[in-house]
Amino acid sequence: MENLLEAWKEFVCGKRKRSDMQEFQLKLFENIHRLHSDLKDKSYKHGCYTPFKINDPKPRDIHKALVRDRLLHHALYRKLYPFFDRTFISDSYSCRNDKGTHRALDRFGDFAYRASWGHTKTVWVLKCDVKKFFASVDYEVLFGILEKYIPDKDVMWLIREIVGSFHSTKEGVGLPLGNLTSQLFVNIYMNEFDQFVKHRLKEKWYIRYADDFVILNQDRKWLGHALAETHRFLEQKLHLTLHPNKISIRTFAGGVDFLGWVHFPTHRVLRTATKRRMWRNVEVKKMLNNADTLQSSIQSYMGMLSHGDAYKLQAVIRMD
Repeated sequence: MENLLEAWKEFVCGKRKRSDMQEFQLKLFENIHRLHSDLKDKSYKHGCYTPFKINDPKPRDIHKALVRDRLLHHALYRKLYPFFDRTFISDSYSCRNDKGTHRALDRFGDFAYRASWGHTKTVWVLKCDVKKFFASVDYEVLFGILEKYIPDKDVMWLIREIVGSFHSTKEGVGLPLGNLTSQLFVNIYMNEFDQFVKHRLKEKWYIRYADDFVILNQDRKWLGHALAETHRFLEQKLHLTLHPNKISIRTFAGGVDFLGWVHFPTHRVLRTATKRRMWRNVEVKKMLNNADTLQSSIQSYMGMLSHGDAYKLQAVIRMD
């Protein structure tokens, strides 16, 4: 009960005005007590999902669970995350405390500098992307990984109930993008790959953010070998496939597109597609003629642009 109540305090922050949250809160203690009882006697069944689409920046299918189920996701996450976070490599940056995109960008620049001996040697960058990442997670593989760390059968029963409440293209495959637990489970899943790259391939300069990863090396042939080993491990062990159109091996000096920015030895610039999307969004906000929303978006973009060499863009936005 204590964990469910603490989870509610965290979960409700910033969501109090939503109708489904207000409805749940009207009988908060009754709802939490019922959820606790269902968990205790294992009669708990995960509810259905509400699907909707977003563009962030590409179209994505989001599946939103009921408040009761999302509260449970939060309660489970509170207990699992602190333990599993300690098992992850330091250069996995997605959905982790004190990590994130900006730290990954800075780390990439630092790795490029060290791998090229202070930009005096040519360094090659292997960049890959897992195809349909969330939709391809195999349940049995995931459960096998989790069981190595979680001996408690009740916890594993609950995880199976949550994971099994959804599937994408076929039974037993795919995690919903809308679940907080999904973010943790994919990191646990891909940690197997992270450990393989660090300890089997012995790559010093490796960074992963969700399904995007890069490996830096002065030897282009070695990266070709690493790509083959990577492909084999992902397919055989995790049942994942690399996106064939998103594999590249190129020099750092020629510019490497990673996490929305194109990186060079002396600077990084915003990806053209990101720039266009930013201008399009600003123009839409102008047409809506909502000064508060426009100003909020501009401040958000200014914050994003501060992490790269985009002084001209910042100046144009200010003038606009």
